[in-house]
Amino acid sequence: MASPVTLPPLSWGDPASDRHALLVHGLGSNGALMWRYGVALADDGWHVVSVDLRGHGTAPRALDYTIAAYATDLVTTRPHRGGAWDLVIAHSLGGAASTVAASEHPAWTRHLVLVDPAIHLAGRDRDIVRRAQDRAFADTSEAAVRAEHPDWHENDIELKALSAQQASRWAVDQTTEQNPEWDERAAASALTIPTHVIAADPAVYSIFQGALADEVLANPHVSMSVVAGAGHSPHRDRPEETIAILRRVLAP
Repeated sequence: MASPVTLPPLSWGDPASDRHALLVHGLGSNGALMWRYGVALADDGWHVVSVDLRGHGTAPRALDYTIAAYATDLVTTRPHRGGAWDLVIAHSLGGAASTVAASEHPAWTRHLVLVDPAIHLAGRDRDIVRRAQDRAFADTSEAAVRAEHPDWHENDIELKALSAQQASRWAVDQTTEQNPEWDERAAASALTIPTHVIAADPAVYSIFQGALADEVLANPHVSMSVVAGAGHSPHRDRPEETIAILRRVLAP
């Protein structure tokens, strides 16, 4: 088992709230890029914390970049009041790590929302992710992000460029190399808490679709929505639609 590192947080909302959520970003990103969820949940009365994963943002660097190591860090990340998170929202790599954390430690969170989670990354998807990271590190300017994603909010353009400047390229590369199988389907099958997947649109690009989605959805604790017209980062491609789905999922 990897030794945990302490993940640096950002937060939105009132710490005195009785509802506490954790946000977990994807590969090559940072905690600030989950701001859409932070703002929306804070507006709804939540206290929200978003962390930089190991090797990303301003988090400590390490040698171990297995999904298990990422999960270990998350399990040791708790609300300031202690106890369990009321909600964890996790994107891509963060979704895989959070799935492992929640399956092995069901008391870590009461509710899990996975955003186009990288539960199983192989073949074509692995190549697409590698090429996307190559582009991000080749030019870390806002102009490069804007050229690739002209419809994104200026906050997302700014923060995506910053995340590439902050992240360890070695850590990102090692995340792929140290997870040659990249397969957390067993962990997804073992989930026992309410879990909802907000998936991207396969017509644009989604990591979570087809046979993989069918297999994960065989777990009765897991449900799924698709954000029409959104690629792998629905909260950046179709933010209003993504937040609307989240609010429906969380409605009493």
